[in-house]
Amino acid sequence: MSDGRVLLERDEGTGIARLTLDNPSRRNAYDPAMREQLGTYLDELAVDDAIKVVHLRGTSGVFSTGADMANAYAWYGDAAKDSARRRPSQRRRLSVDRRSFGFYHNFLGYPKATIAEVQGFALGGGFELALMADIAIVAGDTRIGMPATRFLGPALGSLHMFFYRLGPVLARRLLLTGDMIPASDLTHLSIFTEILDNSDDVRARADWWARKLARMPADGIVIAKEAFRLVEQLQAYQGEEVTSYLFHAYGTNLQFQDDEFNFVKTRAEHGTKRAFQLRDEHFDLPSPGTTTG
Repeated sequence: MSDGRVLLERDEGTGIARLTLDNPSRRNAYDPAMREQLGTYLDELAVDDAIKVVHLRGTSGVFSTGADMANAYAWYGDAAKDSARRRPSQRRRLSVDRRSFGFYHNFLGYPKATIAEVQGFALGGGFELALMADIAIVAGDTRIGMPATRFLGPALGSLHMFFYRLGPVLARRLLLTGDMIPASDLTHLSIFTEILDNSDDVRARADWWARKLARMPADGIVIAKEAFRLVEQLQAYQGEEVTSYLFHAYGTNLQFQDDEFNFVKTRAEHGTKRAFQLRDEHFDLPSPGTTTG
């Protein structure tokens, strides 16, 4: 049963379903339970003939900050409870990550039209969902990026998608640095459907796109989505289904040197909030010519 952090609204009259991430205290980050609930709802809607379009959004002006790092390693189960003494085995990592990345693969090849209404933050898995959506309406001041690379290094999953959607230059920049940048920096690249200057317009515009797509024939949408998926698999995502979870599982087994930032160890010593502050202090290097303080 849902714990209320993922909300589902169906409107059979318009053929639109809305899925809302409702975890505002964590900036709509999602833990495994939330991700599984979102996946369950998506599975239900995939076979609902009354629904043509799935509109994904977040509450409180935030799309999603991705996987909740407050429980980092907890998704690997009991073997990870004391990560300082017992690291999760590689076989456990591969098994869990294969199941976790199945959620993203399903969304990437989802049979209904998908719309992402993106504001505030779209980080980590939230950034991936925004990139995977058929239509993404994004506020220009939304902070986007993959800050998890500052925890595990750049060898994350979904590399095929980052290189295909962002291009190799931008993908390398974001993955090697963990930088978070405003979506408005990407306007000229046409990575998202629309990037709006006024964040107040994002919801109405996303709703307009949902209603526009819902006027298409249902079978036409499904056939088109499968055709899109086939072309992308042949051209851009060949081998991605395996490499995504493989890279992530290996990446979570890093060995850190004494002078390298170790989020899990830092969190255990200082707590999650302070660990994030120390992470940013470690990685945010002032640009030449700038002053601090």
